[in-house]
Amino acid sequence: MADQFPAGFVWGVSTASYQIEGAWDADGKGENIWDRFSHTPGKIANGDTGDVACDHYHRYQEDVQLMQRLGVQAYRFSTSWARIQPSGRGKPNPGGIDFYNRLIDSLLAHNIEPWLCLYHWDLPQALQDAGSGWANRDTALRFGEYAELLGRQFGDRVKRWVLLNEPNVFTVFGYLYGRMAPGVTDFSEFMRASHHTNLAQGLGAQALRATVSDPLIGNALNLSPVHPRSDSQADLEAAERFDQFWNGWYLEPLFNGRYPELADPVLETMAVQPGDLDLIKGCIDWLGVNFYSRTVISYDPDVPLLQGSNNPPPDTPKMALGLEIYPQGLEEILVQVKERYNNPPIYITENGMGRHEQAVPGQVIEDSARIKFLHANLHHLHNALERGVDMRGYFVWSLLDNFEWDSGYKERFGLVSVDYATGARTPKRSFEWYQSVIEHNALETSA
Repeated sequence: MADQFPAGFVWGVSTASYQIEGAWDADGKGENIWDRFSHTPGKIANGDTGDVACDHYHRYQEDVQLMQRLGVQAYRFSTSWARIQPSGRGKPNPGGIDFYNRLIDSLLAHNIEPWLCLYHWDLPQALQDAGSGWANRDTALRFGEYAELLGRQFGDRVKRWVLLNEPNVFTVFGYLYGRMAPGVTDFSEFMRASHHTNLAQGLGAQALRATVSDPLIGNALNLSPVHPRSDSQADLEAAERFDQFWNGWYLEPLFNGRYPELADPVLETMAVQPGDLDLIKGCIDWLGVNFYSRTVISYDPDVPLLQGSNNPPPDTPKMALGLEIYPQGLEEILVQVKERYNNPPIYITENGMGRHEQAVPGQVIEDSARIKFLHANLHHLHNALERGVDMRGYFVWSLLDNFEWDSGYKERFGLVSVDYATGARTPKRSFEWYQSVIEHNALETSA
Protein backbone atom coordinates (compact mmCIF):
# COMPACT_ATOMS: atom_id res chain seq x y z
CA MET A 1 0.00 0.00 0.00
CA ALA A 2 1.17 3.52 -0.77
CA ASP A 3 -0.08 7.09 -0.86
CA GLN A 4 -0.04 7.83 -4.60
CA PHE A 5 0.37 11.45 -5.71
CA PRO A 6 -1.29 12.93 -8.81
CA ALA A 7 0.40 12.98 -12.19
CA GLY A 8 2.29 16.24 -12.59
CA PHE A 9 2.84 16.69 -8.86
CA VAL A 10 6.02 18.78 -8.47
CA TRP A 11 8.83 17.48 -6.25
CA GLY A 12 11.58 19.90 -5.29
CA VAL A 13 14.03 21.26 -2.75
CA SER A 14 14.52 24.77 -1.39
CA THR A 15 17.50 26.86 -0.28
CA ALA A 16 18.23 30.54 0.44
CA SER A 17 21.02 32.78 -0.82
CA TYR A 18 22.55 33.93 2.47
CA GLN A 19 22.32 30.48 4.00
CA ILE A 20 24.33 28.68 1.32
CA GLU A 21 26.13 31.00 -1.10
CA GLY A 22 29.04 32.39 0.91
CA ALA A 23 31.22 34.73 -1.22
CA TRP A 24 29.76 37.48 0.93
CA ASP A 25 31.80 40.31 -0.65
CA ALA A 26 32.80 38.74 -3.98
CA ASP A 27 32.43 40.13 -7.49
CA GLY A 28 30.82 43.43 -6.59
CA LYS A 29 28.25 42.18 -4.07
CA GLY A 30 27.12 44.76 -1.55
CA GLU A 31 26.70 44.29 2.20
CA ASN A 32 23.32 43.02 3.38
CA ILE A 33 21.68 43.10 6.80
CA TRP A 34 22.77 39.54 7.60
CA ASP A 35 26.38 40.36 6.75
CA ARG A 36 26.19 43.23 9.23
CA PHE A 37 24.19 41.33 11.85
CA SER A 38 26.33 38.17 11.79
CA HIS A 39 29.50 40.25 12.05
CA THR A 40 28.14 41.91 15.21
CA PRO A 41 29.53 40.13 18.31
CA GLY A 42 26.97 38.19 20.34
CA LYS A 43 24.25 38.00 17.70
CA ILE A 44 24.85 34.49 16.28
CA ALA A 45 25.54 31.24 18.13
CA ASN A 46 29.28 30.44 18.26
CA GLY A 47 30.03 33.69 16.45
CA ASP A 48 29.16 32.03 13.14
CA THR A 49 28.64 34.02 9.93
CA GLY A 50 27.49 33.29 6.40
CA ASP A 51 30.75 34.51 4.90
CA VAL A 52 31.50 31.09 3.41
CA ALA A 53 28.47 28.97 4.40
CA CYS A 54 28.25 26.08 1.90
CA ASP A 55 30.29 28.00 -0.71
CA HIS A 56 27.46 27.36 -3.17
CA TYR A 57 28.64 30.43 -5.11
CA HIS A 58 31.68 28.45 -6.24
CA ARG A 59 30.23 24.92 -6.00
CA TYR A 60 26.79 25.43 -7.57
CA GLN A 61 27.50 22.96 -10.39
CA GLU A 62 28.15 20.21 -7.84
CA ASP A 63 24.89 21.09 -6.09
CA VAL A 64 22.91 21.03 -9.35
CA GLN A 65 24.33 17.58 -10.06
CA LEU A 66 23.18 16.46 -6.59
CA MET A 67 19.69 17.70 -7.42
CA GLN A 68 19.70 15.82 -10.70
CA ARG A 69 20.77 12.68 -8.84
CA LEU A 70 17.98 13.25 -6.32
CA GLY A 71 15.48 13.45 -9.17
CA VAL A 72 13.74 16.72 -8.28
CA GLN A 73 11.85 18.53 -11.02
CA ALA A 74 12.21 21.98 -9.44
CA TYR A 75 14.61 24.01 -7.32
CA ARG A 76 13.47 26.98 -5.26
CA PHE A 77 16.42 29.29 -4.65
CA SER A 78 16.64 32.96 -3.77
CA THR A 79 18.65 35.73 -5.36
CA SER A 80 20.70 37.96 -3.09
CA TRP A 81 19.35 41.48 -3.61
CA ALA A 82 22.73 43.01 -2.65
CA ARG A 83 24.48 40.73 -5.16
CA ILE A 84 22.13 42.04 -7.87
CA GLN A 85 21.97 45.67 -6.68
CA PRO A 86 24.70 46.36 -4.10
CA SER A 87 22.90 49.41 -2.69
CA GLY A 88 19.36 48.12 -3.25
CA ARG A 89 18.76 50.44 -6.19
CA GLY A 90 20.21 51.41 -9.54
CA LYS A 91 22.03 49.46 -12.20
CA PRO A 92 22.62 45.72 -11.80
CA ASN A 93 25.96 44.33 -10.70
CA PRO A 94 27.39 42.33 -13.64
CA GLY A 95 29.06 39.80 -11.33
CA GLY A 96 25.78 38.97 -9.61
CA ILE A 97 23.82 38.75 -12.86
CA ASP A 98 26.47 36.44 -14.31
CA PHE A 99 26.31 34.07 -11.32
CA TYR A 100 22.54 33.66 -11.45
CA ASN A 101 22.60 33.30 -15.24
CA ARG A 102 25.06 30.44 -14.87
CA LEU A 103 22.99 28.83 -12.12
CA ILE A 104 19.72 29.08 -14.09
CA ASP A 105 21.34 27.75 -17.25
CA SER A 106 22.86 24.83 -15.34
CA LEU A 107 19.50 23.94 -13.80
CA LEU A 108 17.78 23.96 -17.17
CA ALA A 109 20.57 21.89 -18.70
CA HIS A 110 19.88 19.27 -16.02
CA ASN A 111 16.09 19.38 -16.58
CA ILE A 112 15.39 21.14 -13.28
CA GLU A 113 12.96 24.06 -13.34
CA PRO A 114 14.23 27.20 -11.57
CA TRP A 115 11.79 28.70 -9.07
CA LEU A 116 13.25 32.10 -8.25
CA CYS A 117 12.51 33.65 -4.87
CA LEU A 118 13.19 37.37 -4.98
CA TYR A 119 13.74 37.86 -1.26
CA HIS A 120 14.78 35.49 1.50
CA TRP A 121 15.64 37.88 4.34
CA ASP A 122 18.90 39.46 3.06
CA LEU A 123 17.98 43.12 2.55
CA PRO A 124 20.77 45.38 1.23
CA GLN A 125 22.26 47.15 4.24
CA ALA A 126 22.10 50.45 2.35
CA LEU A 127 18.28 50.32 2.42
CA GLN A 128 18.32 49.60 6.14
CA ASP A 129 20.68 52.52 6.76
CA ALA A 130 18.66 54.86 4.54
CA GLY A 131 15.41 54.56 6.48
CA SER A 132 14.84 51.54 8.70
CA GLY A 133 14.57 48.98 5.93
CA TRP A 134 11.11 47.44 5.60
CA ALA A 135 9.71 49.97 8.07
CA ASN A 136 10.19 52.53 5.29
CA ARG A 137 7.66 52.54 2.44
CA ASP A 138 10.47 53.37 0.04
CA THR A 139 11.86 49.84 0.47
CA ALA A 140 8.66 48.39 -0.99
CA LEU A 141 9.05 50.74 -3.97
CA ARG A 142 12.66 49.67 -4.42
CA PHE A 143 11.51 46.04 -4.29
CA GLY A 144 9.22 46.70 -7.23
CA GLU A 145 12.17 48.06 -9.22
CA TYR A 146 14.26 45.05 -8.19
CA ALA A 147 11.49 42.70 -9.37
CA GLU A 148 11.38 44.47 -12.73
CA LEU A 149 15.14 44.12 -13.07
CA LEU A 150 15.01 40.39 -12.30
CA GLY A 151 12.16 39.92 -14.75
CA ARG A 152 14.13 41.58 -17.54
CA GLN A 153 17.32 39.64 -16.76
CA PHE A 154 15.91 36.16 -16.16
CA GLY A 155 12.29 36.13 -17.35
CA ASP A 156 13.19 34.47 -20.66
CA ARG A 157 14.02 31.30 -18.68
CA VAL A 158 12.27 31.67 -15.30
CA LYS A 159 8.50 31.31 -15.21
CA ARG A 160 7.94 30.46 -11.54
CA TRP A 161 8.47 33.36 -9.15
CA VAL A 162 8.29 33.51 -5.35
CA LEU A 163 7.91 37.08 -4.08
CA LEU A 164 8.89 36.96 -0.41
CA ASN A 165 9.85 34.17 1.93
CA GLU A 166 8.08 34.21 5.32
CA PRO A 167 7.45 37.93 5.79
CA ASN A 168 5.64 37.14 9.05
CA VAL A 169 8.83 35.56 10.41
CA PHE A 170 11.43 38.11 9.32
CA THR A 171 9.32 41.08 10.42
CA VAL A 172 8.51 39.62 13.86
CA PHE A 173 12.04 38.48 14.65
CA GLY A 174 13.84 41.26 12.80
CA TYR A 175 11.78 44.32 13.78
CA LEU A 176 9.94 43.39 16.98
CA TYR A 177 12.07 40.92 18.96
CA GLY A 178 15.45 41.78 17.44
CA ARG A 179 16.67 38.17 17.38
CA MET A 180 17.37 38.35 13.67
CA ALA A 181 18.64 40.95 11.25
CA PRO A 182 18.34 43.89 11.32
CA GLY A 183 17.95 43.47 15.10
CA VAL A 184 15.27 46.14 15.69
CA THR A 185 12.93 46.05 18.70
CA ASP A 186 10.31 48.66 17.91
CA PHE A 187 6.56 47.95 17.74
CA SER A 188 5.80 50.84 15.38
CA GLU A 189 8.59 49.87 12.98
CA PHE A 190 7.37 46.28 13.08
CA MET A 191 3.81 47.35 12.25
CA ARG A 192 4.99 49.40 9.27
CA ALA A 193 7.29 46.60 8.11
CA SER A 194 4.40 44.13 8.17
CA HIS A 195 2.36 46.32 5.83
CA HIS A 196 5.25 47.28 3.56
CA THR A 197 6.11 43.62 2.95
CA ASN A 198 2.50 43.03 1.94
CA LEU A 199 2.70 46.07 -0.33
CA ALA A 200 5.97 44.80 -1.79
CA GLN A 201 4.22 41.64 -2.92
CA GLY A 202 1.70 43.69 -4.88
CA LEU A 203 4.38 45.91 -6.40
CA GLY A 204 6.66 42.97 -7.18
CA ALA A 205 3.90 41.00 -8.89
CA GLN A 206 2.89 44.06 -10.92
CA ALA A 207 6.49 44.53 -12.09
CA LEU A 208 6.96 40.88 -13.03
CA ARG A 209 3.75 40.81 -15.06
CA ALA A 210 4.94 43.90 -16.93
CA THR A 211 8.27 42.31 -17.88
CA VAL A 212 7.78 38.52 -18.05
CA SER A 213 5.57 36.64 -20.48
CA ASP A 214 2.95 34.60 -18.59
CA PRO A 215 4.72 34.40 -15.21
CA LEU A 216 3.32 32.18 -12.46
CA ILE A 217 3.71 34.19 -9.27
CA GLY A 218 3.43 32.98 -5.71
CA ASN A 219 4.93 33.55 -2.30
CA ALA A 220 6.07 31.51 0.70
CA LEU A 221 4.19 32.14 3.95
CA ASN A 222 4.97 30.38 7.19
CA LEU A 223 1.54 29.13 8.26
CA SER A 224 0.58 27.25 11.38
CA PRO A 225 -2.62 25.94 12.97
CA VAL A 226 -3.15 27.72 16.27
CA HIS A 227 -4.40 25.88 19.34
CA PRO A 228 -5.24 27.26 22.79
CA ARG A 229 -3.08 25.91 25.63
CA SER A 230 -6.22 25.25 27.69
CA ASP A 231 -9.99 25.53 27.41
CA SER A 232 -10.03 28.76 29.40
CA GLN A 233 -11.79 31.69 27.77
CA ALA A 234 -8.60 33.76 28.01
CA ASP A 235 -6.57 31.13 26.12
CA LEU A 236 -9.31 30.61 23.51
CA GLU A 237 -9.48 34.33 22.76
CA ALA A 238 -5.69 34.65 22.70
CA ALA A 239 -5.46 31.77 20.21
CA GLU A 240 -8.04 33.45 17.96
CA ARG A 241 -6.05 36.70 18.04
CA PHE A 242 -2.83 34.89 17.23
CA ASP A 243 -4.45 33.05 14.31
CA GLN A 244 -5.60 36.37 12.87
CA PHE A 245 -2.09 37.71 13.28
CA TRP A 246 0.13 34.82 12.18
CA ASN A 247 -2.04 33.41 9.41
CA GLY A 248 -4.43 36.24 8.59
CA TRP A 249 -2.05 39.20 8.41
CA TYR A 250 -0.88 38.12 4.94
CA LEU A 251 -3.67 35.81 3.74
CA GLU A 252 -6.46 38.33 4.29
CA PRO A 253 -4.88 41.11 2.20
CA LEU A 254 -3.86 38.65 -0.54
CA PHE A 255 -7.26 37.00 -0.90
CA ASN A 256 -9.78 39.47 0.55
CA GLY A 257 -8.09 42.86 0.20
CA ARG A 258 -8.27 43.68 3.90
CA TYR A 259 -6.50 43.13 7.18
CA PRO A 260 -8.08 40.97 9.87
CA GLU A 261 -10.20 42.66 12.53
CA LEU A 262 -7.25 42.50 14.94
CA ALA A 263 -5.47 45.14 12.85
CA ASP A 264 -8.20 47.77 13.15
CA PRO A 265 -6.65 49.62 16.14
CA VAL A 266 -3.20 49.78 14.49
CA LEU A 267 -3.97 50.54 10.82
CA GLU A 268 -2.75 54.11 11.28
CA THR A 269 0.49 52.86 12.83
CA MET A 270 0.91 50.52 9.86
CA ALA A 271 0.79 53.50 7.48
CA VAL A 272 -1.70 51.90 5.10
CA GLN A 273 -2.41 54.27 2.21
CA PRO A 274 -5.41 54.42 -0.15
CA GLY A 275 -5.08 51.89 -2.96
CA ASP A 276 -2.53 49.68 -1.16
CA LEU A 277 -4.91 46.83 -0.44
CA ASP A 278 -6.32 46.89 -3.97
CA LEU A 279 -2.78 46.39 -5.25
CA ILE A 280 -2.12 43.48 -2.89
CA LYS A 281 -5.41 41.61 -3.41
CA GLY A 282 -5.17 38.89 -6.02
CA CYS A 283 -1.52 39.55 -6.84
CA ILE A 284 -0.50 35.87 -6.61
CA ASP A 285 -1.40 32.94 -8.85
CA TRP A 286 -0.60 30.31 -6.24
CA LEU A 287 0.07 30.17 -2.52
CA GLY A 288 3.32 28.89 -1.07
CA VAL A 289 3.06 27.35 2.40
CA ASN A 290 6.06 26.75 4.64
CA PHE A 291 5.15 24.39 7.45
CA TYR A 292 7.14 23.22 10.46
CA SER A 293 4.82 22.97 13.47
CA ARG A 294 1.62 24.10 15.15
CA THR A 295 1.42 27.01 17.60
CA VAL A 296 -0.01 26.58 21.10
CA ILE A 297 -1.09 29.86 22.69
CA SER A 298 -1.51 30.92 26.31
CA TYR A 299 -2.99 34.23 27.41
CA ASP A 300 -0.20 36.72 28.09
CA PRO A 301 -1.23 40.29 28.91
CA ASP A 302 2.33 41.57 28.44
CA VAL A 303 2.37 40.91 24.66
CA PRO A 304 1.25 44.00 22.70
CA LEU A 305 -1.87 43.60 20.58
CA LEU A 306 -1.92 39.77 20.79
CA GLN A 307 -2.03 39.25 24.55
CA GLY A 308 -0.87 35.70 23.94
CA SER A 309 2.39 33.81 23.55
CA ASN A 310 3.54 30.41 22.29
CA ASN A 311 3.52 27.82 25.05
CA PRO A 312 3.73 24.26 23.64
CA PRO A 313 3.29 21.33 26.04
CA PRO A 314 6.67 20.49 27.59
CA ASP A 315 6.31 16.73 27.17
CA THR A 316 5.73 16.61 23.39
CA PRO A 317 8.61 15.65 21.05
CA LYS A 318 10.65 18.54 19.68
CA MET A 319 13.15 19.03 16.87
CA ALA A 320 16.51 20.69 17.47
CA LEU A 321 15.23 24.28 17.27
CA GLY A 322 12.64 23.49 19.94
CA LEU A 323 9.74 23.31 17.50
CA GLU A 324 7.13 20.76 18.43
CA ILE A 325 6.92 17.76 16.10
CA TYR A 326 3.28 17.86 15.03
CA PRO A 327 2.91 16.62 11.43
CA GLN A 328 -0.90 16.47 11.56
CA GLY A 329 -0.77 20.27 11.71
CA LEU A 330 0.12 20.34 8.01
CA GLU A 331 -3.17 18.70 7.06
CA GLU A 332 -5.02 20.99 9.45
CA ILE A 333 -3.62 24.25 8.09
CA LEU A 334 -4.09 23.19 4.46
CA VAL A 335 -7.74 22.35 5.00
CA GLN A 336 -8.16 25.62 6.90
CA VAL A 337 -6.78 27.61 3.95
CA LYS A 338 -9.00 25.65 1.54
CA GLU A 339 -12.13 26.45 3.54
CA ARG A 340 -11.34 30.10 4.24
CA TYR A 341 -9.92 31.19 0.88
CA ASN A 342 -11.80 29.26 -1.82
CA ASN A 343 -9.21 26.51 -2.27
CA PRO A 344 -6.29 28.28 -3.98
CA PRO A 345 -3.54 26.27 -5.74
CA ILE A 346 -0.92 25.46 -3.08
CA TYR A 347 2.69 24.34 -3.10
CA ILE A 348 4.52 23.38 0.07
CA THR A 349 7.56 25.60 -0.42
CA GLU A 350 9.35 24.47 2.77
CA ASN A 351 9.02 21.51 5.10
CA GLY A 352 11.89 19.98 7.03
CA MET A 353 13.45 18.95 10.32
CA GLY A 354 16.44 20.46 12.09
CA ARG A 355 18.73 18.06 13.96
CA HIS A 356 22.07 18.12 15.71
CA GLU A 357 24.26 15.98 13.46
CA GLN A 358 28.01 15.73 13.09
CA ALA A 359 29.37 15.49 9.57
CA VAL A 360 32.01 12.75 9.24
CA PRO A 361 33.86 12.76 5.88
CA GLY A 362 32.80 9.82 3.74
CA GLN A 363 30.28 8.57 6.30
CA VAL A 364 26.54 8.56 5.58
CA ILE A 365 24.33 10.00 8.31
CA GLU A 366 21.55 7.63 9.32
CA ASP A 367 18.97 10.35 9.88
CA SER A 368 16.02 8.06 10.59
CA ALA A 369 14.29 10.76 12.66
CA ARG A 370 14.22 13.11 9.65
CA ILE A 371 12.88 10.36 7.41
CA LYS A 372 10.14 9.64 9.93
CA PHE A 373 9.30 13.36 10.17
CA LEU A 374 9.13 13.90 6.39
CA HIS A 375 7.14 10.70 5.90
CA ALA A 376 4.54 11.76 8.47
CA ASN A 377 4.23 15.23 6.94
CA LEU A 378 3.80 13.83 3.43
CA HIS A 379 1.17 11.39 4.69
CA HIS A 380 -0.85 14.28 6.14
CA LEU A 381 -0.30 16.28 2.93
CA HIS A 382 -1.77 13.32 1.02
CA ASN A 383 -4.71 13.28 3.43
CA ALA A 384 -5.27 16.96 2.61
CA LEU A 385 -5.25 16.11 -1.09
CA GLU A 386 -7.94 13.50 -0.49
CA ARG A 387 -9.95 16.13 1.40
CA GLY A 388 -9.99 18.32 -1.71
CA VAL A 389 -7.09 20.68 -1.13
CA ASP A 390 -5.67 21.91 -4.46
CA MET A 391 -2.16 20.73 -3.67
CA ARG A 392 0.30 20.97 -6.57
CA GLY A 393 3.79 20.20 -5.21
CA TYR A 394 6.21 19.82 -2.31
CA PHE A 395 9.69 21.23 -1.63
CA VAL A 396 11.89 19.88 1.15
CA TRP A 397 13.83 22.29 3.31
CA SER A 398 16.62 21.88 2.57
CA LEU A 399 18.95 20.44 -0.03
CA LEU A 400 22.03 21.23 2.09
CA ASP A 401 22.93 21.74 5.71
CA ASN A 402 23.41 25.49 5.95
CA PHE A 403 23.68 28.66 8.03
CA GLU A 404 20.56 28.57 10.19
CA TRP A 405 20.26 32.28 11.03
CA ASP A 406 20.79 33.13 14.72
CA SER A 407 21.52 29.44 15.46
CA GLY A 408 24.55 29.50 13.16
CA TYR A 409 25.63 26.05 12.08
CA LYS A 410 24.32 24.09 15.07
CA GLU A 411 21.08 23.03 13.41
CA ARG A 412 21.20 20.88 10.29
CA PHE A 413 18.19 20.63 7.97
CA GLY A 414 19.82 19.19 4.85
CA LEU A 415 19.22 16.04 2.87
CA VAL A 416 22.93 16.43 2.15
CA SER A 417 25.49 16.76 4.93
CA VAL A 418 28.06 19.54 4.55
CA ASP A 419 31.50 19.45 6.13
CA TYR A 420 31.92 23.18 6.68
CA ALA A 421 35.70 22.90 7.02
CA THR A 422 36.16 21.40 3.56
CA GLY A 423 32.80 21.99 1.84
CA ALA A 424 32.48 18.27 1.12
CA ARG A 425 28.90 17.11 0.45
CA THR A 426 27.65 13.68 1.56
CA PRO A 427 24.01 12.65 0.95
CA LYS A 428 22.22 11.34 4.04
CA ARG A 429 19.84 8.40 4.19
CA SER A 430 16.97 10.90 3.87
CA PHE A 431 18.35 11.82 0.43
CA GLU A 432 17.95 8.21 -0.69
CA TRP A 433 14.49 8.03 0.88
CA TYR A 434 13.28 11.20 -0.87
CA GLN A 435 14.84 9.97 -4.12
CA SER A 436 12.59 6.91 -3.91
CA VAL A 437 9.47 8.97 -3.14
CA ILE A 438 10.12 11.11 -6.21
CA GLU A 439 10.89 8.15 -8.44
CA HIS A 440 7.61 6.40 -7.57
CA ASN A 441 5.54 9.59 -7.10
CA ALA A 442 4.25 7.78 -4.02
CA LEU A 443 4.78 7.37 -0.31
CA GLU A 444 5.02 3.91 1.19
CA THR A 445 2.67 3.48 4.15
CA SER A 446 5.58 3.21 6.61
CA ALA A 447 8.87 5.07 6.69
